[in-house]
Amino acid sequence: MKKKIHLGLLPKVLLAIVLGVVCSRFLPMGVMRVFFTFNAVFGNFLNFIIPLIIVGLVAPGIAELGKGAGRLLGLTALLAYLSTVIAGFFSYGICRGVYPSFLKMGDFVSSQAEMGTESIAPYFTIEMPPVMGVMSALVLAFVLGLGLAAVQGETFKNVLSEFREVVTLTISKVVIPLFPLYIFGIFMKLCAEGEVGRILQVFIKVIAVIFAIHIVWLLLQFLVAGAVSRKNPFRCLWNMLSAYVTALGTQSSAATIPVTLAQARKNGVSEGIADFVIPLCATIHLSGSTLKIVACAYAIVLMGGLPGGLGLFAGFIFMLGITMVAAPGVPGGAIMAALGLLSSMLGFDETLLGMMIALYITMDSFGTACNVTGDGAIALIVDTVYRRKERKEVVADA
Repeated sequence: MKKKIHLGLLPKVLLAIVLGVVCSRFLPMGVMRVFFTFNAVFGNFLNFIIPLIIVGLVAPGIAELGKGAGRLLGLTALLAYLSTVIAGFFSYGICRGVYPSFLKMGDFVSSQAEMGTESIAPYFTIEMPPVMGVMSALVLAFVLGLGLAAVQGETFKNVLSEFREVVTLTISKVVIPLFPLYIFGIFMKLCAEGEVGRILQVFIKVIAVIFAIHIVWLLLQFLVAGAVSRKNPFRCLWNMLSAYVTALGTQSSAATIPVTLAQARKNGVSEGIADFVIPLCATIHLSGSTLKIVACAYAIVLMGGLPGGLGLFAGFIFMLGITMVAAPGVPGGAIMAALGLLSSMLGFDETLLGMMIALYITMDSFGTACNVTGDGAIALIVDTVYRRKERKEVVADA
């Protein structure tokens, strides 16, 4: 019996991009409009479900941070959030300096105008108004999450947990599987309108920049961790290489936890601290994903001629740091959690969101690998701080 060939999300997206470009050359316009109609309906479905994703993921994610090991939990969560936010600003600063060398402001919009192309209309669309706005969903999620963390109520927390399961199931069984078809339609449409060649050239350059930023960011993380723990940062980073490679293959921080744990212990992190910090950071520390989302978003902002000032991106990065806590553990989960912020804070429309998804997913495994490798740096810092605190308490008692 022949084994079924299973393609991951990344190969499917890459295949969808190639097929979209190729099929736009020979498919009749009437057939292409069928796919454009699917994209219009699916895009409206995304707009409908984004607020539900925010409430379903962010609220229980924040609520669950209210239980744990007290100060140890607070220290780990604070370090994870700071690392995530600083990674976002680091990425923004590098991209703001590098991108103008090969990207022009409003390049995507101006090239459309020069070619005189018009958007190809779908046969029909189905309106799906969201039950609430994105910012309303974020505020509601924060209120529910922080409130439940404070009162430790179990009944409503269980309701939110079950709602999160429904949302996660919808993402993994409906949204993620349909992404490749959505990307196929977007690139077919872009090619039919004469835009795809320029976009693909930009994608390749942006991916190269993001990969370089990842390497520099990991070095910075371990230089800080090495300074705090007084250990060789390069040796500690080398020890985490197994976790990095494993994450490249699994594309999941959760699936890489056993390897990350083993390598953190190899760096001298105590077993108790490693067992607490590594699984927690697999959920709340997504500096690599944040770095990548900011880099991709700034590229799309420049191409789309949207505002991209520091003030606007600062708010986006701070909110993104919180939203990443709720990113579901499936390939592409981080970008799903960020869609609401991209549309509400940066002004991305359906086409720009589709481009963002395609660009992000082509680098998804590298973001995950950066996340789990950075978990080792967080564990080193937490272990050092905790041990110093214990020594001070022993001296004080004596």
